[in-house]
Amino acid sequence: MPFIRNAEETMSMEIIIIGDELISGKTRDLNGWYASGCLLSRGLLVSEIRTVGDNYPSISSALRAAVKKSQVVIVTGGLGPTEDDRTTEAVSRVFRRPLVLDQDLLAHIMESIARLGLSWSPSLEKLAWLPKGARILDPNREMCGFSISRGDRHLYFLPGVPEQMRELMNRAVIPDLLQKHKPRLIPRHRLLKVYGMSESQIADAFEGLSDKLNTVIFGFYPSFPENHITITVRGKEDDQIDRELQKAEQEIRHLLGPYVFASDEQTMEAVVGEMLKERRMTLSVAESCTGGLIGHRITSIPGSSVYFDRGATVYSNRSKVEMLGVKQEILTAYGAVSDEAVREMAEGIKGTAHTDIGLAVTGIAGPEGGTDDKPVGTVYIGLSADEQTFSACYRFSGERDKVKLHSSEMALDWVRRYLYGYPFIPGI
Repeated sequence: MPFIRNAEETMSMEIIIIGDELISGKTRDLNGWYASGCLLSRGLLVSEIRTVGDNYPSISSALRAAVKKSQVVIVTGGLGPTEDDRTTEAVSRVFRRPLVLDQDLLAHIMESIARLGLSWSPSLEKLAWLPKGARILDPNREMCGFSISRGDRHLYFLPGVPEQMRELMNRAVIPDLLQKHKPRLIPRHRLLKVYGMSESQIADAFEGLSDKLNTVIFGFYPSFPENHITITVRGKEDDQIDRELQKAEQEIRHLLGPYVFASDEQTMEAVVGEMLKERRMTLSVAESCTGGLIGHRITSIPGSSVYFDRGATVYSNRSKVEMLGVKQEILTAYGAVSDEAVREMAEGIKGTAHTDIGLAVTGIAGPEGGTDDKPVGTVYIGLSADEQTFSACYRFSGERDKVKLHSSEMALDWVRRYLYGYPFIPGI
């Protein structure tokens, strides 16, 4: 019988992720993250996410432990036709349910293989053997997945392929769970995006905040080169939830100041574009080490032609001289990656384009080209506006793509901070 729990009670839930590739670190787990987020958005809280390898002892141990303490267990992975897909057989052994051949499922699999013009492999029959009493989750039988119940325990077994897992999670698992348990405390979320602070710095700033806002659940998620903070409030009334969300957001913005640059779906380039549009200001960009990435990000926003005039990718010294008017003696004396060069680049693009702001970036993205004085990751940023020119040097770590992305984010953040009147993030 479906069970409807008391309004204030929480159904205990656990997620088990199966896969040797996850244990080894070769593949990043997205299924646990996605499933827990989907459940939380419906007012269902996950108490534990556990990852185990593709072997009977690990899977069996995880299942036995889970059903002792959790009313709902969601398992992903290990449902395929190969020898290392052992989940179904482990379920059969742990719960003493013999495997039964589903003739309808087998016929569907054979028809699908024939329709695709593929050769039949005996190993595919494995997909049609299910524990006795299992319920297939996909009524169209296109994806692996089944559920079983054991007293008041409910277990859902989903494929490890993220796209299939997500579809079954939304189409089958969550609707089934909401029939069994209807939470009265519905959660609402807000996402704040931070740039320029490390995870440890954010954690230090948040010390004591959870005690002060004890009805709020905070989450921290790195999203290079940014850090994202989730705010979750559960309640019965929309007005009360909105007030608590607003209070939590205000507290965080007060703690972190201008390092918070956006909320929810906003991006750095969208925030900068909206500010330029509101102020009726125009921007031009001169890029060396970022190779046009800043311009690409700016122009990914619809309507950016209103405020973005042009972008120049000036990779060589000759292009810096010919297109921006950078003095050859500056490049000879200080090099293209220098404070002196980036200032002339910013002034040059602004003067050439006749825009309100000129932005410039030059640096060493690697993996070669670094020196003792200017190692890989050395990047100079310059901004020219209102008869003033600002510049600073940064040292970004990581592979070439990370250096480029970090440089583009910092450059766009410079425009945002300039328009708001905030100080720039200090360089080295």
